[in-house]
Amino acid sequence: MRQIALFALAAALAACGGHPSDAQSPPASDKPLETRAANAPYRPAFAGQTRAPFRTADVAFEVETLARGLSKPWGLAFLPDGRMLVTERSGALRIIGKDGSKSDPVAGLPEVDARGQGGLLDVAVGPDGWIYWTYAEPREGGNGTAVARGKLAGATMTDVAVVWRMTPTLDSDKHFGSRLAFAPDGNLFVTTGERSILAGRAQAQKLDAALGKVIRIRPDGSVPEDNPFVGTTGALPQIWSYGHRNIQSAAINPASGKLWTVEHGPLGGDELNIPEAGKDYGWPTIGYGLEYSGRPVGEGITRHAGMEQPVYYWDPVIAPSGMTFYDGDLFPAWKGSLFIGGLKDRDLVRLTLDGDRVVGEERLLKDIGQRIRDVRVGPDGAVYVLTDDGRLLKLAPKTKA
Repeated sequence: MRQIALFALAAALAACGGHPSDAQSPPASDKPLETRAANAPYRPAFAGQTRAPFRTADVAFEVETLARGLSKPWGLAFLPDGRMLVTERSGALRIIGKDGSKSDPVAGLPEVDARGQGGLLDVAVGPDGWIYWTYAEPREGGNGTAVARGKLAGATMTDVAVVWRMTPTLDSDKHFGSRLAFAPDGNLFVTTGERSILAGRAQAQKLDAALGKVIRIRPDGSVPEDNPFVGTTGALPQIWSYGHRNIQSAAINPASGKLWTVEHGPLGGDELNIPEAGKDYGWPTIGYGLEYSGRPVGEGITRHAGMEQPVYYWDPVIAPSGMTFYDGDLFPAWKGSLFIGGLKDRDLVRLTLDGDRVVGEERLLKDIGQRIRDVRVGPDGAVYVLTDDGRLLKLAPKTKA
């Protein structure tokens, strides 16, 4: 029992950012990239659902450090003029110039609860030109994820308004979820977590709670009439999908216009999903991971009638944060790739896709040894990465000597 407990503790610490994994990208083959032992004894529901083969695009790139000294950066977005917005979990929003210059904190943002995994989180520039951000909102009795928007006027945010609030309020410093993604139709997807504590976990399956959900709203916070639970008694009309654990990666696939997400599993079972309207993604009833104690989650099942299977999952976990599809022209070989920030193994995960299937996996930036917090494609086609040690990196094609 002592060995099991020590193993579970080590795995939990690794998931929260322990030492980098020894896993390296092997030569291209049909063998899976991941060769470490899985935490859970579960079998995938279909071929290719986990442990995809190593596939490299053989892209030579160089890494430039654009900015340093950011305090726990979390979200990254590009302004129309090419400057960048970066959130710091302490509550500061900074403007980063094309030359890497860093502004003082933008004035006018609301107070955040920066305990644990909380704080100022994602940021996005809406198609309407407004700036949108998510944060852990301090409230009487606890906190909750909130979405606010405002207009950037110089170094001040004006016309600030909260357009959506997670309910119910709970006292927890974990699992805020909190990514933003604008769909082609102009509606806004917001991802949430189930707050980690048992009182929140149970609500991932409840339609009267916003915990463990994908939320779909109009930019002003109103409800689209075609949301799946509009008119359903006892259900929040903002809900798009449910049964999620903690979604910290979200992006729109430019090839299909659909939302893709990656959510944290516990000890194993990070899930890549394509959330569809009104569907249940299973947490905590089904999943491919274990409790941090090493025991099964619930009944320890991976399938249940009426619950969706993930497109892909990882065991051991990658601990996902931030995600983008590469649709630029600077790296033609990466076109259509899905990039996901990896916290646990401290690398940038690149997935090769065939439609909605994962057919290959590659791990990049292992040599920098840092947790990857966010990844975005810039208007110049370069790949921009935020690291937990406070750097903003730019990946560009390697120049010939």
